[in-house]
Amino acid sequence: MLFQIKSYLKFLWHSKNEHAVHSPFVFSLITKCFYDRKPKTAYSVLEDYRNSLLQNKKSISVSDFGAGSKVFKSNSREIAKIAKTAGISAKRAELLFRITHYFQPESILEIGTSLGLATSALSLGNPTAKIITLEGCPETTRIAHTQFRQFGLSNVNAVATEFKNYLINNQLSIVNYQLIYFDGNHSKKATLDYFELLLPTITNETVWIFDDIHWSSNMEEAWEMIKKLPRVTVTIDTFQWGLVFFRNEQNKQDFIIRV
Repeated sequence: MLFQIKSYLKFLWHSKNEHAVHSPFVFSLITKCFYDRKPKTAYSVLEDYRNSLLQNKKSISVSDFGAGSKVFKSNSREIAKIAKTAGISAKRAELLFRITHYFQPESILEIGTSLGLATSALSLGNPTAKIITLEGCPETTRIAHTQFRQFGLSNVNAVATEFKNYLINNQLSIVNYQLIYFDGNHSKKATLDYFELLLPTITNETVWIFDDIHWSSNMEEAWEMIKKLPRVTVTIDTFQWGLVFFRNEQNKQDFIIRV
């Protein structure tokens, strides 16, 4: 916690708003998307989705996939508590909706479904997009799948799997994920591994969103390494998220933006 407080104070010291941004692409993203304060019909759906989970006191067996896709580390947790502690915040869900709506990606990958709070924002942001969301806990995936059906999120394919195995075993060189939301394993090694495995999918329009880039010193190290990679042209640090772009026409720039 102390590390995150120090990181946040450092972020506040260096962060800017739209007035310090001279890139037309980033300026438009900030003013028309990040700082869009207009009410959206989708926000009430996101709130209903969240409340349906927060009111669910049923306990489920939470587990994860280890090497070889064998399930391990099982324990019992209440669905409402998972939604409260492990899910995306309401404010961030609304921002994720706006980002998805702004870019209108046709194909989306989410690494780390949990109960689908972020997934619902992705789905509502572009109901015509094809979304694959990966989750390491089979029981959590089942609950998320039920939620998707209940709220009519028919463009989501939820897969219970070990993340790295899934990425290795799928032919990523012929896949084009226009938006990827990384929220499955907040470690330096896993983050960099996923980055390398998914590089074959990028195009000029690709946007990647990394969650919890200031979660730990290791995640901050991973973020700094990502910023320096030659294929990366523009990054935006919003403290909780790091957005990465691969736009050939953009000069290499790193932004720290308050949202």
